[in-house]
Amino acid sequence: MMPIHVDKSLAVPVYLQIANAIIFQIQRGYIRTGSQLPGSRELAEQLHIQRKTVRAAYDELTAQSWIETQPRKGVFVAANLPEVKPRSIPATQPQSVYPKKTFFDVREDRTPPLRFSTPARTPVRVFNDGFPDTRLAPTELLIREYRRFANFQFTQKFLNYGPAQGSENLRVELARFLSETRSLHGSASNILITKGSQMALYLIAQLLIAPGNTVIVGDPGFFGANDVFEQAGARLECVTVDARGLDLNAVEAVCRRKRVRLLYVVPHHHHPTTVTLSPERRMQLLALSMKYGFAILEDDYDYDFHYASSPVLPLASADHSGNVIYVGSFCKTIAPAIRIGFLVAPENLIEQATRLRRLIDRQGESLLEEAMANLLKNGDITRHLRKSNKIYHERRDVLCQLLRDELADRIHFGVPDGGMSVWATYTGNVTSKAVSERADALGLRVDSGENYFYKKVQSSNIRLGFASMNANELEQAVFLLAKAVKDVRPGAV
Repeated sequence: MMPIHVDKSLAVPVYLQIANAIIFQIQRGYIRTGSQLPGSRELAEQLHIQRKTVRAAYDELTAQSWIETQPRKGVFVAANLPEVKPRSIPATQPQSVYPKKTFFDVREDRTPPLRFSTPARTPVRVFNDGFPDTRLAPTELLIREYRRFANFQFTQKFLNYGPAQGSENLRVELARFLSETRSLHGSASNILITKGSQMALYLIAQLLIAPGNTVIVGDPGFFGANDVFEQAGARLECVTVDARGLDLNAVEAVCRRKRVRLLYVVPHHHHPTTVTLSPERRMQLLALSMKYGFAILEDDYDYDFHYASSPVLPLASADHSGNVIYVGSFCKTIAPAIRIGFLVAPENLIEQATRLRRLIDRQGESLLEEAMANLLKNGDITRHLRKSNKIYHERRDVLCQLLRDELADRIHFGVPDGGMSVWATYTGNVTSKAVSERADALGLRVDSGENYFYKKVQSSNIRLGFASMNANELEQAVFLLAKAVKDVRPGAV
């Protein structure tokens, strides 16, 4: 009798438990090469399981070359086992650790520095940049779709190579979703699926920007985009952002002095200030694009979250000349780890972006994309957004009230119409960096504010993400923030 223990309560399938147990006994010499194993019927009776489960275990062992079947004789341990012992390469000198540097030169000026460091300790609470609450993510629905694919005969199709442009099902459903929610009346051929919006920004920068080209960005602005443009060789022209968005008089002043290749804008909840580009300025921007011949890269990272009123439609919805490239993502809709972004543009640009994407990432994750397509088709994403909007709206109000109660004379802020963060300013000549350092000592992770402005000046501005914390957690976070602010001396940096 073979000493095999089967536990049906484990997550590991029974047939794999059997196969692993037999491999273990072969490796340790309990079962020798050439030994005959019990027949499938005999072993099934011994373990009190179905015969087909034993057959599945034997098929697994055969596939791994541990056993072989001899016709009319039975199942035997293979003569040549799949154990390969590595041989060391003769070394000219002893090497105890992997070298820290390459023998050849690596250009250190080709990539931007990492912006964030790992905290020395695990914080009690975190005011992030404005991320969704992963506890609300519809993971059960996503898992349901994965299980559904596991039962379909065509599952193998989605485990092979697929289109570099992304799942056709997802692009069709996404085109419908964008048409209904944003009035973007394109088709699947106008969409490229990417791994988050950052990949989309990178692809556009590589396609449109040549070294020395002028790119206009807002200041304060999103450093993730600025870094991408500079890596492509762009020279950035920063224009101010006020309560109505980008200063378009400043934009036109740049256009009169230089030939502008691209303008990057976040019209719906500008990052980091959360302001919305006014309708008048949107029309003015489209007109300037036509007049001076520059492309508009519209980043709409959190369009789905709005509380005070209906959102203003994207620039791309009013663009009839093919000047606007639209970028969005489900990373903020569901969770940062759900890496599905999308690029919407005229077909000729999508074709070129697809070719480039294929060079760096052959394709996306087919099963995830097919699952997302079904969630869109079934209305699950729309229902999730409605629920999340209600919860995030409540959390925005909680945070704003806590800031009024605990920091009324220490911080100024505006109540955002949507999004997942509050843009605020410390008063009394207190810098964000000083507050961040003091907060870290108290167990609160809050941004230092050093990446908001292009020239990385010391500022008193702060972006407080509220969506990922419930009311009790927000109360704890604001309590720690208030203590940190009150502990900082005016003028400290």
